[in-house]
Amino acid sequence: MNISIGQTARRTLTVTAEMVQAYAEITGDYNPLHFDESFTARTRFGRLMAQGGITTGVLHALVAMDMPGPGTVFTRQSWSFTQPVYIGDTVTATATALRVHTPKPMADLAFVVTNQHGETVLEGEASVYQATPR
Repeated sequence: MNISIGQTARRTLTVTAEMVQAYAEITGDYNPLHFDESFTARTRFGRLMAQGGITTGVLHALVAMDMPGPGTVFTRQSWSFTQPVYIGDTVTATATALRVHTPKPMADLAFVVTNQHGETVLEGEASVYQATPR
């Protein structure tokens, strides 16, 4: 695993209604908080929001494509959703390497996801494993 303690990587995504629809088609998550404006307007959220899986999906892309990179999967996850992500929000995920478990291809990473206003919408930690072809 070619990362070092303190190393960071970022990935940004703007959430669209089409993404929310596609995620629902894949997972079956048609919660009215994501689709029913009248319902959501009467909740504390006030407007349509994205499924949490879209926010965590940015983290999956970050570890699989950026740091540590191709072949990487999560082995453990622990995070909190601190604010909703609304349709139209731009989120930026930042990963920071906390521990690298040499000689194993494993590491522990801290994550923070913020929206376009700089508000934290997710925070936590995870362990990752990087598979390499034989």
